[in-house]
Amino acid sequence: MKSGAAITLLIILAFGSLHAQDKKAKAANTLIQFSGVVLDQDSLTAIPFVSVIIKGTGRGTISDFPHGFFSIVVSPGDELEFHSISHKARSYKISDTTRLKYYYAIQVLTKDTIELPPIEVYPWPSREDFKRSFLALNLNETDGERAENNMNREELSYLERTQPSSASENYKYVMQSYYTKVYTSGQQPVNNLLNPIKWAQFIDSWRKGKFSSTKNKKVN
Repeated sequence: MKSGAAITLLIILAFGSLHAQDKKAKAANTLIQFSGVVLDQDSLTAIPFVSVIIKGTGRGTISDFPHGFFSIVVSPGDELEFHSISHKARSYKISDTTRLKYYYAIQVLTKDTIELPPIEVYPWPSREDFKRSFLALNLNETDGERAENNMNREELSYLERTQPSSASENYKYVMQSYYTKVYTSGQQPVNNLLNPIKWAQFIDSWRKGKFSSTKNKKVN
């Protein structure tokens, strides 16, 4: 009688163990397509390039630009970690009892303020360079002499050849090119080298001496 009860108990325990193992196997084989967007807590704008990593594994993805969308395959019970350079890290736990094949969520991150230590910037890389530059100073030079050196013809000629265009000049050049492109849309661009009228105007101006560098002056 006792042996029969013991056998029955062993059978019940064996079936319970098999049922638990089958349940764990089914849970392990259940995969979920987890998708969502990452938003900023203050402005509710999308945050791109956020690392979405499954904790304890080497698998992960990043949110795209510019929508902050991500999608990754996970299992029930996984924990996702969200990392961004400009925001504080947060985690999201997938329920281990879910049976959904597709799961969607909106993850909100808080901005993180990073305080860097103060940095002192000096015009010389070392004390030796500062000492060398200080001893090389010409304190006998007057303001007038310095102004005259700055207006030196050779220096001005060098600056004229090497000085890059300013922002306003570049802007005017780009806009003029754009206007020319729009004006000549659908046709060949204007080329005055092949324009006989422009050539006639040039020859007439040249004959009248408009391009002469020196002009005769009447002497009273």
